[in-house]
Amino acid sequence: MRRLALLTAFVLAGLGAAAVLDVDAAALPRSDVYHWAAYLLLAIGLYGATYGIDLAQARADRRIILSAVTVGVVAKALIIGGALALAWRDPLFLLLGVAVAQIDPLSVAALMGDARMSTRARTVLAAWSSFDDPVTVILTVYAAAVAAAFGLGTAAATGGRWPLHYLLDLGGNLGLAVAVWLLWRRLGSRPWLQYALLAACAAAAMFTGWMLAMALIGLFARPAALERWMPRITESAMYAAAVALGVLLVGGIDLAAGAALGAVAFVAQALVAWPLTRGMPRADRWHLAAAQQHGITAIILALTLEIQFTGVVAVIAPTILTANLLHMVVNHLVDRRLAGTRAADAVATDPPVAAQAPAIPAQPESPAGQQVTDPQ
Repeated sequence: MRRLALLTAFVLAGLGAAAVLDVDAAALPRSDVYHWAAYLLLAIGLYGATYGIDLAQARADRRIILSAVTVGVVAKALIIGGALALAWRDPLFLLLGVAVAQIDPLSVAALMGDARMSTRARTVLAAWSSFDDPVTVILTVYAAAVAAAFGLGTAAATGGRWPLHYLLDLGGNLGLAVAVWLLWRRLGSRPWLQYALLAACAAAAMFTGWMLAMALIGLFARPAALERWMPRITESAMYAAAVALGVLLVGGIDLAAGAALGAVAFVAQALVAWPLTRGMPRADRWHLAAAQQHGITAIILALTLEIQFTGVVAVIAPTILTANLLHMVVNHLVDRRLAGTRAADAVATDPPVAAQAPAIPAQPESPAGQQVTDPQ
């Protein structure tokens, strides 16, 4: 609740600043500064998502996690985008469905001390939310390029050259990640050189758009001293993105489409999570089914997509609010339901107390040790 309130406050602050300064919400996303800032925030968010993955713990439930971030992400994107593209008769929702198919890892991190979920469920959810971020971002980046190639948005790709462009882009991502891995092994434990290399990687991703490389780098380039600062850096990036989101909302908001997108995203998580988590305890399955939250990745993807597709921010801003409100309300109801079920099970399994027969008073004995017979 506190995180949602803070997020809303930063969005409103950006909206207020834009109104006072008379910002042109249509022209701002076309500027180079905006473009670089959006990509830098995206690089930080992706690195932070994969940096936080506990690889050792995730191996125990690798089947569920692998299914969730491959089949699960694609299935969620198709459910969300397909349903709303048909309802609104707008193919842009197919792209928006991909952009909101992830679970916010920062919001999940705040739940890691929550005793309502088992340790296993918290581990699965933490890894799920961290891994599905880069998968969703990469799908969104390439889906946006395909959409532009077919004439959607304000920037279309050139002719039939786009498949080759994607292959070259993929090669650049993998090449950068491999080069950083080789350099990282040679740096040893020299933190300032490590920080300089990470800064260079973020700059390269900002100017080239190679976001897959940042996600891969976060899996192995982890300075020990950065562990205490990484949550603050990622949160700062999220709140900076929230201010930028508010600035762009001065151009208008599509409340109906955004609320529908958020609701369908929440339902899609339940539809995908329930079959993927079969075999887990019932309470854990309920919590994972109701785990959809949006935060830094959805915000930054909205800012990035606004460069090519005008109106994305107007839809995704209320989507984030809707999904997070549903998360809060539905999890409260689930907790009450599970608490009632546990109480009923405890009563049902408690052995009944046997009825005790009334005590029969002992007959007095005669001095010779014989019982005195009742003359009646």
